[in-house]
Formats: sequence, structure tokens, C-alpha cells
Amino acid sequence: MMQRMGMQVKQVDDVTRVIIESASKRIVIDNPEVAIVTVQGQTVYQVGGGTAREEGPAGASPQEDAKLVASQAEVSVEEAAKALQQSGGDLAQAIIILKQKKTS
Repeated sequence: MMQRMGMQVKQVDDVTRVIIESASKRIVIDNPEVAIVTVQGQTVYQVGGGTAREEGPAGASPQEDAKLVASQAEVSVEEAAKALQQSGGDLAQAIIILKQKKTS
């Protein structure tokens, strides 16, 4: 029926993360379901499900993020950078990882 209406839907498999960046924030959606919907020549990307989180300003550099994580977790900038890589850039998760390491 959708094809008769000129609508095509194509699922995008194996999507692990969708990132939406604006001037003031960044929205990260982990493990989403993504579909490409084409209607009357217009393409729409539909993102659903998954786990969404907001991160700080989109313009923050990785070095600034590492400094912030380092100060919050009371570790070196190098340790913070590694934790940020491990957490996929999620500042809060990186801080949690570092604090858990300190208590174990």
C-alpha cells in the first residue's frame, strides 16, 4: 500500500549511534532503529528507539572535554582522555568509569 502512495521505506541495519549537533548541545542516540523514508521525492531519516542522552556544547574540543573529566574525576588529563575514548565521548560515563576505578 505504501508503494502505491509513492512511499518507500528502507531500514538501515547495524546502526550503533546517531549524533545530532546544534550550536548549543549534542544529542547522542545509542543503538537506534533507523529508516530512510522517501515520499514524493523527499527523503526523511527516521530515528527511533535506542537510548538518548544530551551532552554539553557541540563546539567543545576533545582536549576541553578531557580537562573537564580530569577535574571532576581528580585524575590526569591523559587518563581522562582514555576514559572518554572508552565511553565513546560521553563525559558523564567517562567520569563514572574513572571514579569506579579509584574505588576498586
